[in-house]
Amino acid sequence: MDRVVGLEGVRAEVARVETPDGHGRLELVKFHAPSGWGGDRHAPANTWAFAVDDIDAVVAGLRGHGAELVGEVERYEDSYRLCYVRGPEGIIVELAEQIG
Repeated sequence: MDRVVGLEGVRAEVARVETPDGHGRLELVKFHAPSGWGGDRHAPANTWAFAVDDIDAVVAGLRGHGAELVGEVERYEDSYRLCYVRGPEGIIVELAEQIG
């Protein structure tokens, strides 16, 4: 998690739910640490996540429009590749590519 959000000592709770047909998913993430992000528009935040088919292609396309990675693209177990991207207006979104 630290490398994905670009911070050290991250503690977070994650809850996932899936629709019975398997086509819809919702993941809620609550960050507990580090604290003190208030007012910093460049700090990672609890935010929206989007499922993508090719995270590298999406990141490259977004960079072409002025977006930047917040941390790194990281692998989460054998399930996902994840990253946070900050757009030119400071809005941060999470991207998730399912592996396999």
